[in-house]
Amino acid sequence: MSWRILVINPGSTSTKIAVFDDETEIFKVNISHPLEEIQKYSRIIEQFSFRKEVIMKELERAGISRESLKAVVGRGGLLRPIPGGTYLITEKMLEDLKAEVQGEHASNLGAMIAHTIASELNIPAYIVDPVVVDEMQEIARITGLPMIRRRSILHALNQKKVARQAAHDLGKPYDELNLIVVHLGGGISVGAHKKGRVVDVNNALNGDGPFAPERAGSLPAADLVALCFSGQYTQAEIKKLLAGKGGIVAHLGTNDMRVVEERIKNGDQKAALILEAMAYNVAKWIGAMATVFEGQVDAIVITGGLAYYQDFVEMIKKRCSFIAPVKIYPGEDEMRALLEGALRVLRGEEKAKIYENEIREEKQ
Repeated sequence: MSWRILVINPGSTSTKIAVFDDETEIFKVNISHPLEEIQKYSRIIEQFSFRKEVIMKELERAGISRESLKAVVGRGGLLRPIPGGTYLITEKMLEDLKAEVQGEHASNLGAMIAHTIASELNIPAYIVDPVVVDEMQEIARITGLPMIRRRSILHALNQKKVARQAAHDLGKPYDELNLIVVHLGGGISVGAHKKGRVVDVNNALNGDGPFAPERAGSLPAADLVALCFSGQYTQAEIKKLLAGKGGIVAHLGTNDMRVVEERIKNGDQKAALILEAMAYNVAKWIGAMATVFEGQVDAIVITGGLAYYQDFVEMIKKRCSFIAPVKIYPGEDEMRALLEGALRVLRGEEKAKIYENEIREEKQ
């Protein structure tokens, strides 16, 4: 049986949609939403009808009949912590998205729009590996202060996709391998994938792991405390230094690695040092994750936009290739990752998970 699937991925000022016949992409568009249109709405959730209408108009313009669709899959939003996988969109999931239980974000609209379109056609609707994926083992959550616990925040959709791709290329099932997966983007996440579950990972958003183009990463705690109480910064400004204005931005004034590369080619020794320091930090975290597996690592998998920069990747490889073979999958393809998650369920390779049955309650 052939499956025609609509994939929906809402961003802050755009909505990506694609239609696939099985693995073959037959239509793709990135719909830009003018700022004056977005600013009409005080809350992201209020954009629901507007965005759905735009999607349907694009499908009509492309000559794709809505009746030809067999399933719809949307980008997962800020739900409660759940394991990875493909989830059937349920009323409980929609309730939590509308209540913004983990915050407001455009990705919250993905499941809502997918569910509405699918309901009108009486076809299934799914989300796949949302940003709240949490499979961390308990021992990895414990810090030196009981009131502070480590959290699982990673590039789950892409990490899971490339982990499965690496497993396929290695000729073994994902759930039989120990993989260290590194997503190199504006933020950097280093995940320990143990037999199909991300049992440990740095918090790639707000202050953990290697520094990145826009993230400060782990910092000496006492020095950070002194900075917080120096009177020079507000709480909001400190948070921005951790995520947005930290890392390469703080050192070199740019998050554009093309600019950094050009500066290095022109003899900028500071830029060269900072880039190597970032690679050094990534390699250290890869080494740390190897201890999670007691050294039994099948492969190190490197992905994300920065994986296109061969010199940077080579800096990482030379420090960690002794641990395990290194496999490189540059870039990310969120649309295809969403598609593949839906296809695994539709083809009976996996069973769709039910959100309310999988919620992982955080201990205090």
